[in-house]
This record gives sequence, structure tokens and C-alpha cells, in this order.
Amino acid sequence: MRILKGIAASSGIGIGRVFLYVHEKLVVPHQPIDEGKTESELTRFKSALDTVAEELEGMGKAAIAEDHRKILETHLLMIQDPDFTDAVENLIHTGHICAEWAVEQVLSGFIEILESSEDAMLRERSADLYDIGWRVIRQMMGKRRPDLAAISDEVILVADSLLPSEALTLDPSNIKAIALNGGGRTSHVAILARALQIPTVVGLGNITSKVAKGDEIIVDGNLGEVSLRPSIASAKKMRDRYARWVEHEQELHELASFEAVTKDGHRVSLKANIETVDEVDSVLDHGANGIGLFRSEFLFLKPGGASEDEQFEAYRRVLERAKESGPVTIRTIDVGGDKVIPGMEGLGEDNPILGWRAVRFCLSRKDIFRVQLRAMLRASAYGKLKIMFPMISGPEELENVLLVLEQVKEECRKTGIPFDEDIEVGTMIEVPSAALCADLLAPKTDFFSIGTNDLIQYTIAVDRGNDKIAYLYQPFHPGVLRLIRMIVEKGHDAGIPVAMCGEMAGDPLSTVLLLGMGLDELSMSPQSLLEIKNIIRSITLAEAKELVEKVMKMDSFININTYVREWMHDRFGDFVTA
Repeated sequence: MRILKGIAASSGIGIGRVFLYVHEKLVVPHQPIDEGKTESELTRFKSALDTVAEELEGMGKAAIAEDHRKILETHLLMIQDPDFTDAVENLIHTGHICAEWAVEQVLSGFIEILESSEDAMLRERSADLYDIGWRVIRQMMGKRRPDLAAISDEVILVADSLLPSEALTLDPSNIKAIALNGGGRTSHVAILARALQIPTVVGLGNITSKVAKGDEIIVDGNLGEVSLRPSIASAKKMRDRYARWVEHEQELHELASFEAVTKDGHRVSLKANIETVDEVDSVLDHGANGIGLFRSEFLFLKPGGASEDEQFEAYRRVLERAKESGPVTIRTIDVGGDKVIPGMEGLGEDNPILGWRAVRFCLSRKDIFRVQLRAMLRASAYGKLKIMFPMISGPEELENVLLVLEQVKEECRKTGIPFDEDIEVGTMIEVPSAALCADLLAPKTDFFSIGTNDLIQYTIAVDRGNDKIAYLYQPFHPGVLRLIRMIVEKGHDAGIPVAMCGEMAGDPLSTVLLLGMGLDELSMSPQSLLEIKNIIRSITLAEAKELVEKVMKMDSFININTYVREWMHDRFGDFVTA
């Protein structure tokens, strides 16, 4: 038996025979055309666009899940994007090349922009653009993909990659699990796999060259492992593990209506991070105390961004749908540098992580910033909304954004636009300078929210996207832990609550440490909520504080990691420490 390590993208365990799916390598004809054939090539291109659009609309009508419909709507917007269609038509006109070649060139340019981003979500959106572009090329070349919907046997789907439109056709009653060469947790394929509840492991390197059709394999979407040709004993062990996992999940779902309260009565607020309006249902299903982070920049992914009314409508819908769970904290647009948004020019930089982004971008593009703030204020009349500013580096920056907010409030008052006059405003702490002067920021804000993703990489000077040094990106680094505890203390000294909305908040290994440090609120993906709630309800605050004191005396993240993992394993077992 051979075990391959990848990325756990959708939980669960699948055991079965391989259905191997490797994409055909299409060679696009690079044919120059005479000027007289330009119109016929434009007609071929437009005809292909219309056909693909009809296919997408048909799939959208047939889709049952809201997640599926949303992805198809995104693809439809891409195919109708004038930036894309105009660029292709211009290239056919000026370059005198065939339509397939023009689409290939334009597609390559757009994808290069997305893949150069250091934002994982935007990099993985390039798969959607690739999908839609090659649909058009295939249509013009008369090439059709194999129909995955026709799979009638129970199989494990092993593929080099899986385009979102292909994943939409999968029948979860026959596809017992998915294993892919590439991909990440935030790709549309991973989102679809979770929606379909198909165990999935991605980022496996070249698994398609290591298996053959009919091989028996085991896909563990909890651990991110794939076992090739397992022995009878190994297969039985995995089936037993799967049965225990199903039982564990059922027990967790019984906690949805319970509060996150320790055994000695200390309550912690557990909230959810979301990116779209449609995720609110999952927030409610998992018993969250509201939304601790709504990433508003995803409203701006379409060309030209989102108008004030479009933003207002999205914020209002989230507030009304989430009202029964709790308040909604919206982060102001965090674009610039590594987050390339179509239609917002000049964002590319050599060093985007330290560049023109978040509030720095907003303060230099007040036209965009003021529109967003006005949309938020309008929406605040429909529920409990909080505004949160990202990437604040010090008091001056915070004062500047608060001044713009006050100016927009005054505009609303003068024009009679109703809004919540007592709206709370928070500061994200994700820059070491903000952490070090937290005592100066606290009096100017209603709450802190620690963004650990950036705080960790800035504190340790580690680019988490760089494979050569990714091992140094350690949440349990002594410097990171001391910084987090200091932020909490400074916030509490000023009488304001301190939340955390980075990935660390949803990591079960970190839960007890964060509780012991005094975090008032943890915000995470909805799928992580019940596991974190179970941990909190199983310990006392005194135990958590004792663990923190022990860990703070250690001088190595390796020792801290080992100690915490063993401590958690003794109390919660494999499913927390995997």
C-alpha cells in the first residue's frame, strides 16, 4: 500500500475502484486569416458564445443547490463580460487570426493576471475563467468533453483536474470520492464537493500517473490522504474510522442549538466568516452567533465592481437573513496589490503584500470607499451591522478612515437617508505596528478583530505562499502567541471586546489556547463551528488558562506544537488533532 498526502478539501472517507479522467490535450489552430474572412470568424465566435450561454442557462435551471446556481451565474457573467468579448473581437480584427487562436490568447492574458495574485481565492478563480474560455474554444472546434454524468457505477473519480462545469454534473450517489492532481480548499470544485458531500482530496501532485482504471483506493477527506491499493486489513481499518467519523459528525450536529459555554460557565461568541449572501443558510444551520467577517471585496469581482445599490442590496439581504443569529460585521473592501479586481486599474505591484491595499487603497480612492460606506450605512437600517477596517497600521490611519465615515454619515443625515446612528466600528489587527500600539487604537474603536493570516506572516516575515519557506509559517511561534495575548490585554484594558477572524480561529488545535488568552469571539467558516463549540463545552476556563501559562514558558514552536497536540489528543482524539 502507498499513501499520498494532499489537501483535505471535503470531509469524509470514500473507498472504491478508480474511474480515471484525464483531459484531452487540445491543439488550438494558429491560423492567420485574410481580412475578408474577419466577419465570418466573428460570427463563429458569437455563435459559440450563444451556444455556451444557452448550455449554462439550462444547467442553471436544472441546478438544485444554491451553490451550483451561483457558480453557473458567475460563468454566465464571465462569458458576457465585455472586457473579454471585446478583447477577442479586437484581436480577430487587428491580428487577422482565427477565432480559436484569439480566444486562447485573450484567455491566457486574463488567467496570467489572476494566477499572479497572492490571494489564493483569486488564483483559484482562474479555473473558472479557464473553464468558460475552453468551453467556447471546444464549441468552435467541434470537440465535446466526456460526460461524467453518465457514470453509472460507484467509483472514486481520479482526475488531473476538474473544471467547475464538470463537477456540476457529478452524481454523488455514484461518485464516492474525488482525488485530484491539483487544486485548493477554496476552489469552486472544492466548494461543490462539500455541497454534494463528496469526500475530496486535492493537491496530490500526479496521482493520475500512479493509478490505473479499476484500482482500489481509499480517499480520506479528513486527513487529506489517499491510500493506493490498500490491503484487506488497511481497508477494514479505514471503514472502521469512517464509521467513527460519521458518528462523531452526528454528535456534533446535536450541538447546533447550544451555546459555546465552558464547564465552569464562561461564554464565548462563535461567529461565521462568509463571502456571499448564499452562505447565510449554512451560518444558521451551524448555530453561529452572527457573522464576524463578511468579505465584501467579492462583490467587486465582476468588471466595473458593484454599484452602491448592488452593494446595499447584498448587505441588506445578509442582515435580514442573519437577523435571527446575531449581528453582521462587514469588512470594508480589501483590494489592491495582490487582490486584482477587474476594472480597478493600476493595482499590480512588485511587492503587493506590503503595498497599496485595503485602507491604503480606500483612502486614495475615496470615490469607491465613500460609495461602499454609504451602502453599508443604508443597510444598517435593516439589522445589526458592524463596520470593520482592515490593514490599519496606526492611529493616524484609523483617524483618517473614521473621518471619511463621519463625512458620509453627515451626507446621509442631510439627505434623509436612515441609518443606525449607534453603528459599531472595529479595527482589524493584522499588522505588528497596530498590535504594538493597540492601547492607542482601542479608545478610538468599538472592538478589535485579529486577522491572524496576515499578522503571522508579517510578524515572522514569512510569505505563506512561498513553498520554500512555508514551513516557517507557524501560528504557535512564541512571538505570535505573545503578540496575540498582548492585543487581548490592551483591548480589555480599554474595555472593548477582542475577536479573531483569521484561520487560526477555526483551527481546533488553537481553540483552548485562544480561550485561555481571553478571546471574546472566534469567527470561522461555518463548517468549523460545531467542532470548536464541542471543544469549548468540554473544558473549563481554568484549564485553558493553565495551558496558556505552560505554553508561554516554552521557547520553540516545535515544542509548543507537540505539547498542545498531545494535550488535545488526550482529551479529544484523532478527529481534532489530524
